[in-house]
This record gives sequence, structure tokens and C-alpha cells, in this order.
Amino acid sequence: MRFFQVWPGLFTGAVFMILAAAAGAQPSAKFASVNGLRLHYLEWGTPGRPPLVLLHGIARVAHNFDHIAPHFADRYHVIAVDMRGHGDSSWSPSGAYLVEDYVADIEALIMQLKLQNIVLWGNSTGGRVAQMIAGRDPEWVTAVVSEDVGPERPAAISNRRAARMAREAEGWATQNELVAHVKTEYPLTPDALVRNFVEHASKARDDGRIIYKRDPKILDGFVPTDLWSTVSRLKAPILYLLGGASGIVPAETRRQLLQTLPRAEIVEMPGLGHYPSDEKPEEAMRIIDNFLDATVKTAR
Repeated sequence: MRFFQVWPGLFTGAVFMILAAAAGAQPSAKFASVNGLRLHYLEWGTPGRPPLVLLHGIARVAHNFDHIAPHFADRYHVIAVDMRGHGDSSWSPSGAYLVEDYVADIEALIMQLKLQNIVLWGNSTGGRVAQMIAGRDPEWVTAVVSEDVGPERPAAISNRRAARMAREAEGWATQNELVAHVKTEYPLTPDALVRNFVEHASKARDDGRIIYKRDPKILDGFVPTDLWSTVSRLKAPILYLLGGASGIVPAETRRQLLQTLPRAEIVEMPGLGHYPSDEKPEEAMRIIDNFLDATVKTAR
């Protein structure tokens, strides 16, 4: 078990090279029926290579990994999923959006696609889903990356999401207005990533206002959560990639993770927020490459 702190370098042109490469590597869009829902997912790379399954955070979409996936496509079969209620996937008719509901969908998709020796990478809520699957189905998973999230969601975080979604319900006059809004929330995220997110994660409402492509009922499942009983059974090596300015995974949780999970590593990127792989993608990918090189054997 290891804890590292990585000081980000200057924002360089290398980031823009990543974005340009991603623009030239378009994924295949596919759908699967699981648990009575139609899930949309994106694929890069070659089926038959080790699967890398990417799981987004609350109110985000599969296309949030557009800048990440091409980097791994030569070694992995990369799959990014729109989880239920998000993006182009179906909404739950019963409003079922607990972490366990997302987990059941991804487990069903894994079985339908016959995936084995999986690397799971999730950010925010997707990271909770990844940890749960690795704890419930250890025989499926060879490595996990949990981006800025641990096993618990305290009430303070769920309450904050409720207030935020209430403000967002009004929508925005234009996509550009939404881009400007997102930039105030994630000032360190490059403009190109913000615009890509807005393009794929928003739509025009009947009255012309721009709103997010998500079920408002996702909030019903965004409740205080404690997943320790399942996460403690996790056997695979797991990297917790944390934003130093985030505070989502406090010091006590970090200590408990290192004590509970013998193959856990924690890497903090100081000064960064809740999505470090957005804010400093080249450095985040370097960290994750090092982690995967040490834990997963793939063709280079």
C-alpha cells in the first residue's frame, strides 16, 4: 500500500496534443439491453484485448472520456458507458438510481459482452460503482482506478448536489451560456473538454432552453452511502487518484483504505479538483500508465 503526492507541472501544449489526437479517434456507438433498460456505450480499440471499462460521475456522460480513451486504445478494448438516466441511455421508470442500481447494470453489461480480466476506471459516482463491482465480483477484475472518490458519500455531499440540481433545472439560453456556467464550476478544465461535455451532455427542451440529458430523478439515488462492507472485499490492485483541493476523500478515509486494502495506492494531485484527469490529463494518464504497467500485462 502506498501514498504519493504529485505536483502538477505547467499546463503545456502537450494537453492540446491529447485533445487533437482524441478528435481523430472516434468511438463506435453501441446499445445493449440490460435490466429492462437500453444502455448506450462507446467503444475504442480492439475487442479481444483486455477490457478497460470507463464509468462517469453523476450527471456526466460516456463522452467525458473522449480525451482519455484513445490513449489506451492500442492496449485495451475501451468501453465507456452512459449509465442509466444519463446521456443516451434509458431512464429508470421507477426512478432507481442508487449505486447498487448502476452496479447491477454494469454487471449485466459485462456478462452480456463476455468481458474478462477487466480494468475498471470510474470517476465520482462511477468510481463507487467500480469499487463495488470489484468487491462483489473479484474474479472479473484485474485492476481498479477510482478517481477522487472513496467508499462513502456523506450527507454534506448529497445535500450539495440537491441544491445544485435545483439551480440547474431552469436551463440555459444557449449552449455557449452553459459552457460559461460549467467553466465557473471547473475553471481548471480545458475549454475543449468543457465544450465536448456540453455538446454531448445537453439538449434543447421543448421551450428552447438548454438542459442536461439526464433524468431529474437521479437525485433520488444520490443519498448518503456507505459501501465499506463490499469494498473491503476488493482483491485487485486499486489506485485512488485524488484531487488535492477536492476534499471528497478525507485523511481518515485514506488511512482506512490503506489499512483495509493491501493492494491500494493513493496518489494525490495537489491543487486539482474532483476530476483531475480532466484538469491535468497528460499527468493523470502518466500516473495511471505507471499503475497499470505495474499491475496489468498488456501488449505495448
